[in-house]
Order: sequence, then structure tokens, then C-alpha cells
Amino acid sequence: MRAERIRARVVGVVAIIATIVVFIIPFLFVVDQAAKTPADAASLAFSWPTKWQFFENLVGVVQYNGGVIFQAFINSAVLTVFSVLITTVFAAMVGYVLQRKPSRWNPVINFFVLAGLIVPPAVVPTIWVLQDLGIFQTMLGMILVEATFGLSFNILLFRAFVATIPKELDEAAVLDGSGPIRMFFSVILPLLRPVLATVIVVQAVVVFNDFAGPLYFLPGQPTVQLTLYQFQGQALSFNNLLFMDILLITIPPLVLYVFFNRQIVAGMTSGAVKG
Repeated sequence: MRAERIRARVVGVVAIIATIVVFIIPFLFVVDQAAKTPADAASLAFSWPTKWQFFENLVGVVQYNGGVIFQAFINSAVLTVFSVLITTVFAAMVGYVLQRKPSRWNPVINFFVLAGLIVPPAVVPTIWVLQDLGIFQTMLGMILVEATFGLSFNILLFRAFVATIPKELDEAAVLDGSGPIRMFFSVILPLLRPVLATVIVVQAVVVFNDFAGPLYFLPGQPTVQLTLYQFQGQALSFNNLLFMDILLITIPPLVLYVFFNRQIVAGMTSGAVKG
């Protein structure tokens, strides 16, 4: 018993040290650089600022290039909200059908779901498709791309969670006269709240932090990740403003993880018992 307690304490200490090394130290480094003058930040040294310039750097990022950071946050917010909404609803419906309605098409659908996890996104063919549809360089096209990229993983999560819901609930809803759509949205979807929280938070962070997607499929319209380009040039770099921008971009995902970390863990593990 005593050996188990010692082992548990050792594991806890190791976990705390790993957390400090992996998460807290890099975050402190970003804050440190964001508070420095351009000359101090140019060396990228992890040292106390010779002159505290945190507020001035914040104002500089906000006012840079006509306040483009505000438009970038608006674009990223619209992109995140609508793409997460689409991928969540579609993934929940597909996961439910795959788990509850087995058919001869299931192996084919499972193949494409797994292919979406394994095969990397093809940039040029995707651009061709968007151009043919007339939605290239538009927010609608970018929303559909982000929603599609997140479907495969989320379908697997919903499918695993649906397996833990008794089928008797479906039968009871049918006996009460509910159709398929009403049964899903009024009976099944409320029971998916743990995995819904997981999918929404994880997918929102992925979309909000996506750099390559908007760079390829939404050129000319700023998102928060693309604003990092503003402070890096061939001849001159403003590392203090760059790290202040990184700090501002980090805050929304950090807040989501702090407040919803329990829901994320519950949603990831709830479907692990039965699949």
C-alpha cells in the first residue's frame, strides 16, 4: 500500500514537471518576448526585459496596418463557428447511422472515413473544385473545406459514443410516433452532450489555429494565424510585436481548454468501453 502511494506521488510529480516543461515555460517565453523592446526581443533570449513595454506592444499590434487584427479575429470567428456547426451536425448524423443502421454500404463508408484520416489533403485538386463551384477565395468555400477536413475524426467519436446509448430508446421513440429526424434531434442528440462538447472544443481550436488552410484557400482575407506574417520580413523583423500577436491568438483556445477540459476528457473516454 505504501509502495503504491509512493508510486502515485512520483507519477504526479513527473506529470507536473512535464506540464511545466511542455506548456508553462513556452507560454512564459511568449509573454517575456511580448513585453520587450524591439532591440531586446531581437535576440530571442529568455531574460527579464530591460524595459517593460507590454502595453505599448499591445497597442502596436492592435493599430498595426489599420487595425487588421480586428478583421482577422472576425474572419476567424465566423470561420470557426460555422465550420464547427456544420461538421458537428453532419458527423453526429453519420456516426449515428453507421452505428444503428448497418448495411452493405457500411464497409465502403468506413473506408472513406478512414481514408480521410490517413490521406493528406490535396491542395491543388481542392482549389480546382472550389473554382468550379465558384467559391474559391470566399468564406463559404473556406467554411466547407474546414468542415470537411474535420469530418472523419468526429464521425468516429460520435459512432463510438452512440454505441453506449441503449437501442431501446430508439424503439420507444418510434412507438411514440417520432420520425427519423425528430427522433435524432429530440432523443439521440441531447444524449450526445459529452461528446458534443469534446467535438466542438477540439474542432474549434483546430480551425481557429489553422494556418495552411486560409493561406491556400482564402488568400487575400486575413485570419488570426495569417497576421503573424505582418511582423516577419526579409530585412526587418519585429519579434516583440510578433510574440504579442501570438499571445493574443493563444488566449481564446487557452480559455476554451481551461473551462472545458473535463468535458473533453469525458467525451474522449466515454465511448471507449463499447465500440
